[in-house]
Amino acid sequence: MARTTGRRKIGMLEEAFVGRFNDHHAFLLAKMLSRIDAIEADIVDVDAQIEAYLAPFAAAAAKLEQIPGVGPVAARAIIAEIGVDMSRFPTAAHLAAWARFAPGINESAGRKKGSSSTGHGNPYLARMLGQVAVGAARTSTFLGERYRRIARRRGAKRAIVAVARSVLSVIWHLLSDPDATFRDLGVGFYDTRIHPQRRARHHVRQLEALGYQVTAVRLAAA
Repeated sequence: MARTTGRRKIGMLEEAFVGRFNDHHAFLLAKMLSRIDAIEADIVDVDAQIEAYLAPFAAAAAKLEQIPGVGPVAARAIIAEIGVDMSRFPTAAHLAAWARFAPGINESAGRKKGSSSTGHGNPYLARMLGQVAVGAARTSTFLGERYRRIARRRGAKRAIVAVARSVLSVIWHLLSDPDATFRDLGVGFYDTRIHPQRRARHHVRQLEALGYQVTAVRLAAA
């Protein structure tokens, strides 16, 4: 009855059972297996119930699954927490503020402070968005590059919050416009938007940090 990688250890399992596995162990093991089967049956029933409730929102869930890091479970959880009616939020920033993912929120002694400290917040939504951000961080996409850029400068935690806020913005646009579809901006998006002089200064600082002395000379255009 060994499964997956356990099947490679059948010989070891058989050897371990010799002289050490009696009727009492068989009775207990049968009870454990029966309980596992019952739990798995309950999971199947719960999944079927979730699919039934989700049926009216299947199209919206499919749109959210286009976002890097958002899988079927995450899409369903997000819709369950924020719904699909974005008319309640005039802009994506309003949705982020409601979810307490707006910039400028500081916490001291358990009290939220800052111009964006209003909003209900939602621990279930926050947890799911955090998982989405971590998943997106591993991808070669705009969101993945956004995470890496912020993590280098401000740390992983701030990068996760920033990416989660970006995901909320994408969600708002996808659910606000029935015709909207997700289009990844790509890993090189920032490079096409950063001013050349700023990029040059950044590369010079990187080389100087490695111990090089750099003299930047701009070549004439051909």
